[in-house]
Amino acid sequence: MRIAVIGAGVMGEVIATSIIEKGVATVESVVASDPELTRRQCISERCGIATMAENRRAIQDADVILLTIKPQTLPFICHDLAGHIAPDQLVLSIIAGTTIHTLCEGLLHASVVRAMPNMPAQIGQGMSLWMATPDVTPEQKEQAQSILAAMGNEFEVHEEKYLDMATAVSGSGPAYVFLFIEAMIDAAVHIGFSRPMAHDLVMQTVNGSAAYAQRSGKHPADLRNMVTSPGGTTTEALLALESAGFRAAMTKAVLAAYDKTRALGGVSSK
Repeated sequence: MRIAVIGAGVMGEVIATSIIEKGVATVESVVASDPELTRRQCISERCGIATMAENRRAIQDADVILLTIKPQTLPFICHDLAGHIAPDQLVLSIIAGTTIHTLCEGLLHASVVRAMPNMPAQIGQGMSLWMATPDVTPEQKEQAQSILAAMGNEFEVHEEKYLDMATAVSGSGPAYVFLFIEAMIDAAVHIGFSRPMAHDLVMQTVNGSAAYAQRSGKHPADLRNMVTSPGGTTTEALLALESAGFRAAMTKAVLAAYDKTRALGGVSSK
């Protein structure tokens, strides 16, 4: 499979590295384009792939064209590539908030997959939701699936609304988890732990809890009840969290991210 990565930023490098390491593509079959020389040099040194400044040159002979650019760069890319993408080439976009309609219309191309990966993809622990247009062939779907699977788990959906939802949950979700970890470490320091000890204690608690929840398959509420003894310390802690609006604040955060995602795509959630 020949792959052209348009945009040699962090995610472009992550995908290139992942697909090469997992054997989805060879070093020789992946190229990347980017207007910034420093980014081209960086991805070339780290991944060993060929790079260039010209997008049209990069997509020549590519089976899959990966769009790993920022939303504000898309108009330029559309102007540059529209009319130059062959009908049998697949466009795989991970541009946040950019709808399939916008991609197809801007690129004058029908075979498009829109995907929403997240930050843990950088260590092969990502979660990606994706959707294909009707023009995408079964073979192209397999290509898209193999690329996304190289970064972790992937799941195909058939309604685009789920991609906007995923942006708010799994896409932005790592930031919510990092904030929780940061707050928990600060709380541990507040009661007397050194910061290094607090860091190790919290990180293993979070890692272990997530792994246990994944392995047990039980509902989070059941797992929470397993830790919560009547009249015990955990009961008091959970009461404090609920009184502070922890659950409501999380819901508001996800809704805010969802509304912003819809706004980026030109759709009002109101």
